[in-house]
Amino acid sequence: MEFSEVVKNRYSCKKFSGRDVSADTLRSILEAGRLAPTAKNLQEQHIYVARTADIMEKIDSATPCRYGAPVVLIVAYDKDNVFTYPGSERTSGAEDAAIVATHLVLAACDAGVDSCWINFFNPDELAEKLGLPENEEILMLLDLGYAAEGTGPLPKHGNRKPLEETVSYL
Repeated sequence: MEFSEVVKNRYSCKKFSGRDVSADTLRSILEAGRLAPTAKNLQEQHIYVARTADIMEKIDSATPCRYGAPVVLIVAYDKDNVFTYPGSERTSGAEDAAIVATHLVLAACDAGVDSCWINFFNPDELAEKLGLPENEEILMLLDLGYAAEGTGPLPKHGNRKPLEETVSYL
């Protein structure tokens, strides 16, 4: 698919069918995340692939937003391996993980896999439930699968402000 089509066609799927994502397709999506740029090429991201019933139960207890997805990617980053920006007020961890997650979302769409970016959960509580290392912080969850019959973008999906309201030239 052309990149412009990927960007136009991607939407947040809110209802998944029972169809699983193949290992090869999942690997190609994960590879796109691996290739994402990070500050100083630190590659502080860590992606956990959730597919088992017991892990899905833990995710479901933390958020109502799995929507029946057969795969959930948990995108985290190593807080001890981040670049600290001048001024020492922020680090690269969350933004680098967000770039990785964006690559995953777009790669999924390109592969014909539907997704939904989830941030409606308490990251510390979920990390504890999943037994993740203390030095890692969860940025987001990414539901992956195939949309259920009749599912499509939410009504407001196409509502976008004009470019002139979101861009300024200095």
